[in-house]
Amino acid sequence: MNNAKTFLLMAGLMALFLAAGQALGGSQGLVTALVLGSVMNFGMYFFSDSLVLRMYGARRVTEAEAPELYHMVDRLRQRAGLPMPAVAVAPHEQPNAFATGRSPDHAVVAVTTGILKYLPPDELEGVLAHELAHVRNRDMLISTIAAGLAGAIGYLPYLVLFSGGHDDRNRHPVVDLVLLLLAPLAAMIIQLGVSRQREYEADRTGAEILGRPMQLANALRRLDGLAHRIPMQVPPAVAPLAQVNPLAAMGGGAASLFSTHPPIEERIARLEAMPAAR
Repeated sequence: MNNAKTFLLMAGLMALFLAAGQALGGSQGLVTALVLGSVMNFGMYFFSDSLVLRMYGARRVTEAEAPELYHMVDRLRQRAGLPMPAVAVAPHEQPNAFATGRSPDHAVVAVTTGILKYLPPDELEGVLAHELAHVRNRDMLISTIAAGLAGAIGYLPYLVLFSGGHDDRNRHPVVDLVLLLLAPLAAMIIQLGVSRQREYEADRTGAEILGRPMQLANALRRLDGLAHRIPMQVPPAVAPLAQVNPLAAMGGGAASLFSTHPPIEERIARLEAMPAAR
């Protein structure tokens, strides 16, 4: 179901791009916007591991530097059927985690120092299984495609402003204005919808990897409570990668349509409804 919803959202994003691009810039504007958006997001996708680690202030650690964390990741990645990812630690008091990298062979699983301090080992396993699920599901690729399309739609108004759009005397200027204002907004809403569905799917896959969904459910409950009390300074652009909203303590909560993460209560309820492995 989560994958089906992701497919529908991605299809809607592509349809919106085609419709808005054709209406505002004609075929030439459509191609130009797609090229610009693709180039920008290709760079983010291909160099995502180093860029994201830098934005979080994280550094890669060796097995000798963090043996317990390293061995836990190694054990879980074997259960997930994945190659060993790089392991990184970010110096933030707020307990959180994220995964990045363009493929399972170039993946990085990162945790904050706070999560090592506040979470018991069984809940930390749940968090790491969720991040490895993102790697197995290739969510970085999916999110990059969504961001590329949304970014391309965001370029369309500038193409119209600087090129005057395409030659269509039957178009009403009000239609152009509505598209200029609403198309980028709609694209952002759909992109955030994709992000939320990938979180639901990572919860489900992570619980299956671990075999005990309650470990992740308990971890999410603890992480959310601490995120509202302990601030974390990270760029908003990389906030969606974190397991729970890292900007919650800074007033990052928003209406559901504009949220990068699904409601914690719903995530926990779905996990609690899953059967444990026998």
